[in-house]
Amino acid sequence: MEKSAKKLGLFLMAVYTVSYITRINFGAVVAEMTGATGLSKEILSHALTGAFITYGTGQLLSGWLGDRVQPKYLLTLGLFVTSAMNVVMATLSDPVAMTVVWCVNGLSQAFLWPPIVRLLASRTTAEEYKWGTVVVSYGITLGSILVYLVSPLIITVWSWRAVFAVSAACGAATAVLVAVLCPKIAKEPKAEGTPAPVGGKKSGGWAAVFSPVMITLMIAIVAQGALRDGVTTWMPSYINETYSLGAAASILTGVLLPLFGMICLKAAGALYTKVLRDPTVCAGVLFGGGVAAAACLYLCTGRTAAGSVAFSAVLTGAMHGVNLILVCMIPGFFARTGKVAFVSGALNTCTYIGSAASTYLIPMITKNGGWGDTVAVWCAIAAVGCALTFAARRGWSKKSGDL
Repeated sequence: MEKSAKKLGLFLMAVYTVSYITRINFGAVVAEMTGATGLSKEILSHALTGAFITYGTGQLLSGWLGDRVQPKYLLTLGLFVTSAMNVVMATLSDPVAMTVVWCVNGLSQAFLWPPIVRLLASRTTAEEYKWGTVVVSYGITLGSILVYLVSPLIITVWSWRAVFAVSAACGAATAVLVAVLCPKIAKEPKAEGTPAPVGGKKSGGWAAVFSPVMITLMIAIVAQGALRDGVTTWMPSYINETYSLGAAASILTGVLLPLFGMICLKAAGALYTKVLRDPTVCAGVLFGGGVAAAACLYLCTGRTAAGSVAFSAVLTGAMHGVNLILVCMIPGFFARTGKVAFVSGALNTCTYIGSAASTYLIPMITKNGGWGDTVAVWCAIAAVGCALTFAARRGWSKKSGDL
């Protein structure tokens, strides 16, 4: 593996880490915000839901632009805008204003992932791309750990508002680094044998992007997003309300979810590249692990805080693995079609359709039926995702060879 590929992968991992810091900090401090502002979590969830919607829909625009505009320009713009929105959020108390600002933040965040995928696809070989997607995905875990580990300290010393201010400073500094250090990509593909993550016999068109098997996988990705972000967002509230550990302690329990998520990313990458090799089968196995974890979480709810945290970590870790396989690896199959950024954006849109739905519905389900009903729904969603990915196996085997 070339040094340039390693440097690019690590650089983009750092960028993606900061993008998560400036995106999930709201969810990390929402339990503290409910106490400090007097606003209910149902009202505050509107901002989270709105951000997921604008992030998801913005992925389509970002994906379309990502195939036409230099990635470094989109990355710089996205980071500067998200930093500005975090600064503004630190000054607000009105729930409507919070929702508007966080929706803009979600849109700005959409201009980060598709350009990152295009950079990797155009400047790495097949094996380098696989390695790079796993490494960049570590940014999800690192960003989450930093937010859930540092936020309680910032809240204790200052307040929840300072969490947004510190996040904004990180985002602005990273935007400057991207503007200065991020490489440009050549308008024409590199020499044959180097650009495409996964080689193909012929280029597929829009019919390949929106084929029945891809639509099936997109629905599975919706399920993955509902679980990954739904559990991660509301985990501190779940622990706080179920076991009365306090807001700061509940936020700290959230560190275990992304920490275990990194382990699962590594394991999922190895499972895919060395054992199963078929993304639909690999994702199906991981969804199956999510079903088992959700079932155990249901049995633990209200009985043991340690068990609840542990099985929540396994559930979200399995979904991080599904995200790696379906959202990160599959776009590589479209590298020769000239639509890699759009495919990446479309698949990520599906993730955040699920995220928005779960973030909005979880407080409602919990309010009406308690956390036990919510966990039961998580188990059912994981089962649906498992069934869909295995159902897509035959269609994917035929379609992937034509890309």
